Amino acid sequence: MFGEIMPERRMVDDASYPSEWPKKEDHEGHEVRWKDGVSKEYGVHGVAVAVDFDICIADGICISVCPVNVFDKMDIPAEQEKIDKQTPNDSGKTLLDRWKADPMRERDCIFCRACEIQCPVQAIKITEGVGPFA
Repeated sequence: MFGEIMPERRMVDDASYPSEWPKKEDHEGHEVRWKDGVSKEYGVHGVAVAVDFDICIADGICISVCPVNVFDKMDIPAEQEKIDKQTPNDSGKTLLDRWKADPMRERDCIFCRACEIQCPVQAIKITEGVGPFA
């Protein structure tokens, strides 16, 4: 509903990730994880470089600050309706575009944390020693 205030959720604060988030599927060389009661539509893409698609607002800061080009834009046409209706997502903010920052080259991450630090809605969590780095 327009104007409805939703509680803010931040991926970076979730101490249960990734250990308590079961793998849902594989997507383009990385895992997608899902946690019942938390995940709503898209889950979290990546493990070491985890992007919660239910929080991401498509601002692109992570893409621009990553020195090793980990992310690609993944177009999600269904997000256009949320943009049109100005419906906030789990971050409590409205979307800026209909794509999400997908960690397609998660294995290239150098753990500088620039994306995690710069993400305005804290949709990214960097965890060393997990996923492709375990």
